[in-house]
Amino acid sequence: MIAFQAYSFRKPLAFLLLLLTSFTVLKAGEWKAASARVVITPERPMWLAGYASRDRPSEGTLHDIWAKVLVLEDSLGKKAVLITADVVGIPKPTADRIRRQLAEKHGLSKAQVILNSSHTHSGPVLKDALYDYYAKPIGDAQLKLIGEYTDKIEKQIVAAVGEAIGRLKPAKISASNGVARFQVNRRNNTESALTPETQLNGPNDYAVPVMKISGLNGEPIAIVFGYACHPTVLSTYKWSGDYAGFAQIELERKFPGYMALFFQGAGADQNPLPRRTEALAEQYGITLAAAVAATINQEMKQLRPVLNAGYREVELKLAPVPTREELLKTESSAKDYSKTWARRLIDQIDRGESLMQSYPHYPVQIWNLGGLNWVVLGGEVVVEYALKAKEIFGNETFVLGYSNDMMAYIPSLRVLTEGGYEGARSQVYFKGLSSTWDPGIEAVILSELVKLADEMKVNKRYTRIPGN
Repeated sequence: MIAFQAYSFRKPLAFLLLLLTSFTVLKAGEWKAASARVVITPERPMWLAGYASRDRPSEGTLHDIWAKVLVLEDSLGKKAVLITADVVGIPKPTADRIRRQLAEKHGLSKAQVILNSSHTHSGPVLKDALYDYYAKPIGDAQLKLIGEYTDKIEKQIVAAVGEAIGRLKPAKISASNGVARFQVNRRNNTESALTPETQLNGPNDYAVPVMKISGLNGEPIAIVFGYACHPTVLSTYKWSGDYAGFAQIELERKFPGYMALFFQGAGADQNPLPRRTEALAEQYGITLAAAVAATINQEMKQLRPVLNAGYREVELKLAPVPTREELLKTESSAKDYSKTWARRLIDQIDRGESLMQSYPHYPVQIWNLGGLNWVVLGGEVVVEYALKAKEIFGNETFVLGYSNDMMAYIPSLRVLTEGGYEGARSQVYFKGLSSTWDPGIEAVILSELVKLADEMKVNKRYTRIPGN
């Protein structure tokens, strides 16, 4: 109870200030939140993304795939929108079209919007993505269908955001990290040699970041959770969200009324092993859901209703590009998709076009939700970025990869130096990339994260860049 001191009406300004101050004390700020979803399972057979070995369109559905939306609003009315989708990746042109519409309709900046793909390898190819790395050409009819499908889900996502904004309600948000251990570093362990007794080698990030959003009276709204691991248990021709899809289904069964949104972490070099059966995909999904449930059922940190969001796009340099002669040699000797990559670049040179020297639009994003940092990076980010981001910002930090753009694998300096698929060979699957990354890629990305955090006045544990 607040005791009001008697004020003379000869001091109206002082009395008004006291009333305003008292109202602020009585009415503490609060979050508002709402969620929405849309089924994005293709209605017709389409090519699935993720595996170059596939040679035909889809052949049915294991379970539906989804695009889901969570809208948050802090006590000052600033909004943040998390969009998750069961697709292998959201290319920059698609992300830009969605964000442009959200800016026009709702005044949302790029900083306020995260577009994260689960990276399921049992979802559809999108427009502006990879068309020419399959075992056979996919054909004009399928290209047309892919374009129509992409246009449709862009509209569906924008509509879902509008739907959620239209029914925001007071909420409370809590967060913590759990743990699950079915990810295996695929660079440091040989899949065919694994047995239940094998000692696994790292690096790894077993954290399961969890955020629970409820109404002020406990009514369910959403559960957001993540994991850093490729959804590559399945390689069939059926639509599904892989283990991440099963995890969302299981959580919504365990917590009726809550919408479960999965985000992919820095899992570019992490695989679920063993794999390749529906039973294993379901097992890992249930395991992940159990980790989320255990986290929710223990004490979680309540987040203050204060939102701070920042975003920038930075230039990442490539290593020196190959000459036409070097590309001809690659084309003549290659027995994989390097041949297609080399021919594409040769044709580009012959048309008088310059080969790409850098990628100018790499997205770096930070959210701070009531003291909880979210570090959000584009591309297929290897696990060391999560580990180093946590060195900078704290172990409780949520780290998201596969967000806002899907341009290529993003190796650490160690992975780039070692080479292999994530470090040296994967660029052949991405249009436009004419070489591997420059050795400075890791330092550039981490430095830009620190600069962005400083601009936002976000607290850090360390001012230096780990490993530099």
